[in-house]
Amino acid sequence: MSKALEAEATINAPVGLVWSQLTDWTNAPRWMSGVDSMTADGGVEVGTKITCRARGRDRPSEIVRLEDGTSVTLRSIQGGVVADYTYVLTPIDDHTKRASLVAECKTSGLLWNMAGPVLRFAMRRTDSGQIEELKKVVESHR
Repeated sequence: MSKALEAEATINAPVGLVWSQLTDWTNAPRWMSGVDSMTADGGVEVGTKITCRARGRDRPSEIVRLEDGTSVTLRSIQGGVVADYTYVLTPIDDHTKRASLVAECKTSGLLWNMAGPVLRFAMRRTDSGQIEELKKVVESHR
């Protein structure tokens, strides 16, 4: 997979609050640009299917990796594109956490491979502010 973006922010809040806001999928439109809604078919666990409604279309993803309270990876597969969004929370101290996002993208097939650089650029442009927006949402709950 090729890295599309990497972003991080320091969030002044207990890890439990940061994790609960990060994994409250109904809350995602508050910090994910362009997202109208998100719903999950289960809890926060590997295999849970998540539907993201963005720009008038449903976009399926799935939790493929999870370290409870620490990291979660959402994978979206559409056509010849696989995109992984990995969110990681790292404690700095009891009341400060570093939140990071790494988004990676893999393309397959001639047309998708040619579109890969444009897709990664679009991911950076659209999603690079997610962690800063999550920080605002979490810190407003304190």
